Amino acid sequence: MPDDPKWELALLATVQSFYQKLLSDNLGALVPTPRTLEREYVSSETADIRQTLAEMQTWLKVLDMAVTPAMLRQALTPETDPEIAEALIRYFVRTRNFSESNRDKTDLVGTFLYRHPRVPGQWETSGYGLDGALPLSPFEIALLEILADSETPSLSEEDIQLLRGFGPLQEEADSFRDFNALIDSGIIERVRKLKADFGDSFYHPGVLATIAPYNATFGGRFDELFRGAAQEIKDFAKTLEGLGGTILSTVDGVEVTVEHAAALEPSELLKVDYAAALEKFRRVSRLKKELERRPPIRRSAMTDSFASNRGGVHVIPMRGSGAAVAAAPARQYVASAVSSQQISLEEARLARVIESIRIFVRVADVKVRKVVPMRYFNLTLSTAEVDAYGADSEDRKDSQTLVNRTLIRIVAVLARMTSEMEEMRRSHGSASLWKLRADALATLLQIGRTLNEESGRVIASAQADGLVEQTASLKASLQKMRDRADQAVNLLAHPGKQ
Repeated sequence: MPDDPKWELALLATVQSFYQKLLSDNLGALVPTPRTLEREYVSSETADIRQTLAEMQTWLKVLDMAVTPAMLRQALTPETDPEIAEALIRYFVRTRNFSESNRDKTDLVGTFLYRHPRVPGQWETSGYGLDGALPLSPFEIALLEILADSETPSLSEEDIQLLRGFGPLQEEADSFRDFNALIDSGIIERVRKLKADFGDSFYHPGVLATIAPYNATFGGRFDELFRGAAQEIKDFAKTLEGLGGTILSTVDGVEVTVEHAAALEPSELLKVDYAAALEKFRRVSRLKKELERRPPIRRSAMTDSFASNRGGVHVIPMRGSGAAVAAAPARQYVASAVSSQQISLEEARLARVIESIRIFVRVADVKVRKVVPMRYFNLTLSTAEVDAYGADSEDRKDSQTLVNRTLIRIVAVLARMTSEMEEMRRSHGSASLWKLRADALATLLQIGRTLNEESGRVIASAQADGLVEQTASLKASLQKMRDRADQAVNLLAHPGKQ
């Protein structure tokens, strides 16, 4: 029985009030308090303090079974009164409950106190133990004062050896730069086992003061990397949806769709304790790996202009000259056949580009209609190209009409190549998005190759009809597209140099 039952009762009443509000908020309904534990009854002069204390202890055991570590983690916010957090950690240490749930709750509250000191920067200065001799961290001194009325376990030599393992673990946690690497390292499981190995000693202020800084470091790194991985998946899904796709990849035999990615809410998952959500985190990691290794749209390239071998990607420029270029080892684009679906999707985008340019040319002032504003750049048109977009699109087959149609298509392909190249540069930090843009660019190169061949026949026809000026204009536009195609090929072959 505690030396001061009134102090003990006040402590438990604080925990009870916090627990009941937490449960009421989660249930959306008021959790009733037993009549003999209502504030008015407990504070009355006629109440039997020891009897009330025993009833309060039993009632808190019930509430403890209902409150999970995840619920507690959500409830502890920067606005939480430090007095409540200190009462909670006193309660957890004093209950002598060595269950995994109680250990996790104590861990959470200790980390909360470390992250939210009463005075900013309170833990940054060095301190000394209560005897004035042994150097201790300021946070450990604070815990010693908070738990001064609690019976804390002693530390064995084995416990001290376990504590020494947290220094390297904290450095490892701070070194992660990729979510997959963090998950694959197994650090979460290793640390949970280490905490369990302390047994009763886990509740020693020195142990809690050592674990809390590690938790803060790891938690910050984990949250940052997980949010980044989740956002990359969501961005990839959004881009894929815009291209007409719905299936991101297959994880554990289950198809992950655009809708699944849209429903991925990092903030909600991060509210769940790491142990319970670990399998969900692993699935996110596996999906990210799948997207980096194999995007959902079939990887493609120009059938006759790309050939893959063990050394990387070989590129043959559309104009039919130039040496083969080997891909940079940092990120290789592996070629395969362009599908009819990819061609169809790209043709629809080209049609929209053509219509947009046509509208601009027809409504813009004559002084500015040669410069068409695009998303990332200004598209400069030649006089012949402006005339082609401004001409009537009647269904004729004379040489002039064929030249105009070819010019219109060349400009659209060149504009789309330029846009995709810029998208690739902007997505270079995301392997999944980069591959998706690479597929689109390779599809455009295939369309460009076909257009290159068709243009040759149109040029021959125009020359036969004596359209010298038109032939020269078409050759100039075709050369611009070829130059841009060479740049695209170089971007695919040497992504790390862009």
